[in-house]
Amino acid sequence: MTAGRVALVSGAGRGIGAATARILGAGGYHVVVNYLNREDAAKEVVAAIETAGGSAEPFQADVRDGAAVAAMTAHIRDTRGRLDALVCNANTAHPPFAQLDELSWETFSAKVNSELAGVFFLTQRALELMRPRKSGRIVYVSSIDADAAAGSVAQSAAKAALNTFSRHVAGHAGRSGISVNTISPGAVRTDASATVNTPELRQYLRERSVLERMLEPEDLGRVIAAFAGGSLVAATGQVITVDGGMDVLAQQISLVGERTTLD
Repeated sequence: MTAGRVALVSGAGRGIGAATARILGAGGYHVVVNYLNREDAAKEVVAAIETAGGSAEPFQADVRDGAAVAAMTAHIRDTRGRLDALVCNANTAHPPFAQLDELSWETFSAKVNSELAGVFFLTQRALELMRPRKSGRIVYVSSIDADAAAGSVAQSAAKAALNTFSRHVAGHAGRSGISVNTISPGAVRTDASATVNTPELRQYLRERSVLERMLEPEDLGRVIAAFAGGSLVAATGQVITVDGGMDVLAQQISLVGERTTLD
């Protein structure tokens, strides 16, 4: 059994999860790189962490499967003896961008159910490892779609449910020394967003983002890693928007429009 801080990142083979795993690895964590299908990608993340002097291992598990999650956390308990940070990032099910009347119940419920199953099983098992030590950090990766996003009702409903779930977990686990927060990203350049990463979207972001660009996975990874560490322990039960300032500029644009109308 090896001492030292341990982090479990679900869906860590690519995108935000991979970036977060690399940053946590550089920060001294032994990182369990969870993946579903892409073993090659997960091993690349592990290799990058180890090349940089860190410690990591891949672990295949479908986070929607309670038995698979239990096996993964049992492995962490038996080999490491602790779990300091859980990052729930796995993007389960990919619903089409469609209006309500264009969706079947099966498609809608598949997204909502799989999203909640993943965080439900991971959270239950993680708390079993964190509570005895009276310490731990849980970070969920949501989306600004939780508030409103035309044409993605299944995604929006799933992420809104995740946000509410995270606040309940924060209240439930807080007295055990466990902080729980949710990161709500805006547009991020990942494999999943490749189909919508058009010149029109990039122009839109240049005009409406403080950063004048689409976010990179590392932008989110650094924020997630900060909450997974111990320095922000006083913040819990929060949903933190990370959108490159789009919300701020949107409010400014709205105010300018209101003044123009009033004038």
